[in-house]
Amino acid sequence: MAPAYAQTKLVDFDQKSLFISACSIAFNPLFWNIVARQEYHNKVLTKLFGGRSQTACYGLAATIFSIGIVRDLLYERALRHQPSHPLLDSDLVTYIGYALLACGNILVISSTWALGITGTFLGDYFGILMDDIVTGFPFNVTDAPMYYGSTMSFLGSALVYSKPAGILLTGWVLLVYLVALRFENPFTAEIYAKRERERAAGKKEGKKQR
Repeated sequence: MAPAYAQTKLVDFDQKSLFISACSIAFNPLFWNIVARQEYHNKVLTKLFGGRSQTACYGLAATIFSIGIVRDLLYERALRHQPSHPLLDSDLVTYIGYALLACGNILVISSTWALGITGTFLGDYFGILMDDIVTGFPFNVTDAPMYYGSTMSFLGSALVYSKPAGILLTGWVLLVYLVALRFENPFTAEIYAKRERERAAGKKEGKKQR
């Protein structure tokens, strides 16, 4: 006779909440990348906020934070509609899940603390650049603590609730973030490289005028 867990459905693909959650996960980084690039090239948000770039950045930060909450609620809803699996229903797995949640939140919160609101929420695209690159914790652990911390939290929730579908969605989260990083990192690097070129040009001009 087959063990009980062999007869347990891993993921219920008939649940619409699963696909709604997956769409929300993909939508968020797509949204903020499109909006931020429009801001960088056309100053769309700054114009909307009456020329106040910092206020516009805070507005985008509030929006990103809000859709992040919606995404997390949709993920939790999707998990509730999915089957649990006996192999994940153990104290050890639950403890691992809580440890991942704790570590993930530490990475997210500490990176926000280190960068500040504008540094965290794409202030670079608004012309609000940091003076120096942050190299301390958590950036000495990973170059994308916000993304990897969030991924760890998704996985932690999946393990706490014993949901294989959560593990599947966590893989989707990681893939979406990795794709986002391939676009974000070079673009951000170019923003700072442009500033350094402008500073160097300014110094040369200053020397000529002496």
